[in-house]
Amino acid sequence: MMKYPESNTLVVRRTAATLKNSCFTELRWAIRRFGVEHLWRVTLNPLEMTYLPTGQKIYFRGLDDPLKVTSITVDVGVLCWMWIEEGYEIMDEEDFNTLDESIRGVAPLGLFKQITITFNPWNELHWLKRRFFDTVSPDILALTTNYMCNEWLDDRDRQLFEDMKKNRPKRYEVAGLGNWGVAKGLIFDNWKVEDLSGREAEFDRLRFGCDFGYAADPNALIKLHIDRKRKKIYILGEVYRSGMSDAELLRVAGEFAGRNYITCDSADPKTIDFLADNGVNAIPAVKGPDSVNRGIRWLLDYEIIVDSGCENFKKEISQYRWEEDKYGNTLARPVDADNHLMDALRYAVEGDMLEARIQAGKRL
Repeated sequence: MMKYPESNTLVVRRTAATLKNSCFTELRWAIRRFGVEHLWRVTLNPLEMTYLPTGQKIYFRGLDDPLKVTSITVDVGVLCWMWIEEGYEIMDEEDFNTLDESIRGVAPLGLFKQITITFNPWNELHWLKRRFFDTVSPDILALTTNYMCNEWLDDRDRQLFEDMKKNRPKRYEVAGLGNWGVAKGLIFDNWKVEDLSGREAEFDRLRFGCDFGYAADPNALIKLHIDRKRKKIYILGEVYRSGMSDAELLRVAGEFAGRNYITCDSADPKTIDFLADNGVNAIPAVKGPDSVNRGIRWLLDYEIIVDSGCENFKKEISQYRWEEDKYGNTLARPVDADNHLMDALRYAVEGDMLEARIQAGKRL
């Protein structure tokens, strides 16, 4: 930015709250290391950095407030560069497309548009791999680095990775060497993708589940069939949409499920009543103590076959993982984020789970 007088930069993470102690702190460190603190004004409210000789700025935004991302107007020059940190956190490729479009336009002579995405490659199913590493394009430069070429590490830092190599080889492959891997603590590996289009008529009974959206979260509906004899679950369809009014949800749910029952998140009884009063067979989930983990254990006994068109479900199940404490130890509860269809899945199979428990009790 100091070299190109009309350039401005946007720094993005999935949530705005994480920017201050990550990207913002790192850039402030870089300003000090270059010895140019006297040329930059750094403010916390708003979170911003201004190059004093020209008025160019570094802006910081979170994807949890998309309007603030897409409505940036710069004071001087043009917005031409973007740094997306922890790009792995961006689960929906459309969110990236929105960011990409936000810096489109003609650049002044001598300037260029560029997006830099930094992340650890935790899961090879992530859209980042397909789009930027599996695709050959003169517009893409994909670099893989690791601790062995990190000039900022001291001997103790390097020893951490050497110990990881011995004690935690799978994590070392990803965190140490930068190879694509599978997310640590991944909950489901019992699933695969098939083209199920046109096969719905084969299944005698369909189940439906619904997780309601709140604020920016989407309404998520799922359609599936359970083959209890062969221990298979077929994911046949999904609805995944934000910003729906009650009237739109009513229409979509009616079209999606017809006269079938939809088991819904019981945390929103008013919406369930609204749907039920207007012709949709919506019923509340029972839930109860430990219902999340109980549902996960039940689902792990089945092979889950996902229709190739269920893009959002594939994204969620491929990232659904257990929480970790501050020491990296796995906790017995899933991460409560990007799990709307996973919740809808549990609601949809809840009746079968309860029936199985009743039958087991009878046998005892």
